[in-house]
Amino acid sequence: MGKGAKMPGLLALSPIVVFLVVYLVSSLLAGDFYKVPVSSAFLAASVYAIAITPGKLSRRVNIFSESAGHWNIMLMVWIFMLAGAFAGSAKEIGSIEATVNFTLHIIPSHFLLAGLFLTACFVSLAIGTSVGTIVALVPIASGIAQETGMSQAMITALVVGGSFFGDNLSFISDTTIAATRAVGCAMHEKFRANLMIVLPAVIVVTGYYIFKGFSIETVSDTHPIEWLKLLPYISVIVLALYGMDVTLVLVIGLILNALVGFCTGTLDWFSWLGSMGQGIAGMGDLIIVTLLAGGMLGIIRNNGGLSYIMRTVMSRANGRRGAEFSIGLLTALANLCTANNTIAIITVGGIVNDISEKFDIPKRRAASLMDIFSCFVQGIIPYGAQLLMAAGLTGLATTQIIPYLYYPFAVGICVILSILISRKK
Repeated sequence: MGKGAKMPGLLALSPIVVFLVVYLVSSLLAGDFYKVPVSSAFLAASVYAIAITPGKLSRRVNIFSESAGHWNIMLMVWIFMLAGAFAGSAKEIGSIEATVNFTLHIIPSHFLLAGLFLTACFVSLAIGTSVGTIVALVPIASGIAQETGMSQAMITALVVGGSFFGDNLSFISDTTIAATRAVGCAMHEKFRANLMIVLPAVIVVTGYYIFKGFSIETVSDTHPIEWLKLLPYISVIVLALYGMDVTLVLVIGLILNALVGFCTGTLDWFSWLGSMGQGIAGMGDLIIVTLLAGGMLGIIRNNGGLSYIMRTVMSRANGRRGAEFSIGLLTALANLCTANNTIAIITVGGIVNDISEKFDIPKRRAASLMDIFSCFVQGIIPYGAQLLMAAGLTGLATTQIIPYLYYPFAVGICVILSILISRKK
């Protein structure tokens, strides 16, 4: 990617402002936050980002295109397409309905919400990826919402929130690996420091879901369990827990959908292909948003927006508490500009390490703050891969899910409180 003269920092960051203004103002004028497509706001912001970038138009477009086509972006697109194809074919054979029915049989209705949340926490901790957890559990949660009459946005957010528990804590999570390597601390030390911060959030949110669950009544005994149709989803969850790559898990899931469908007579060759095509088409909007966001954020990085953030935050670090807030703010802003918590940690890791040494912040504490703030922001931005995936699997808008993300918001509150009340150790 070519490099050119950097522009003033606030101007470099202005495409994010344009995106927010276009989206928010349009939504307010329409009186409906679900009426304005996120892709339209990103298109306007992307055109603006290209327009303000210095240099020849061909070079500016190349920067945007190379950023949109980055391997990490294309990997997300690949996962989105496989997830859409799997969900579409699983729905066609009745696998989702069978799994929902099975879940309603084994989990008492009063503990359904808490059980799903803790399941998402456990699965994400075991596999170390929020996206993989969402792929496995969101279609099941969405089916439960339809079966019980619960808010689909709320139950989807429940799984998305739980998925960030493991993304933040798991020993095999990319964010854990990146954070500990950046500052040079042991994973188990970071895990203990991290757990002490997020555990209150887990307890409070679980307690809320238990309380909320007393208003739920299910009628699960009206449908027999179809064991064969359970095979695709159970296999996806088991293979993910085993540690298999999510792309391979989904490919195996597609093959199992076909085999179950052929055996039960719910699919033939053409309906299998058709159901996969419909599932992929349903992911079209989030794929477009992912590409536009990747290109726009690449323009911002090229124009020096991220460097400006790092310089500004560093210059304001003052004292131990101020330094810890600087680590959090630096990581959060980097995440806003990259829409990827792992890349955000890698980007600011060196500076965070310098801050920790200058202000005598334990390495485990610095790594925990980086990881928690990055997962908090990643969990609530409407253009993050996790919310886009959940929206694509359910047909919801990301803005419908965000108000119900109790766990990420609770974690954000807990980490801020931990800085305010922390004592030097």
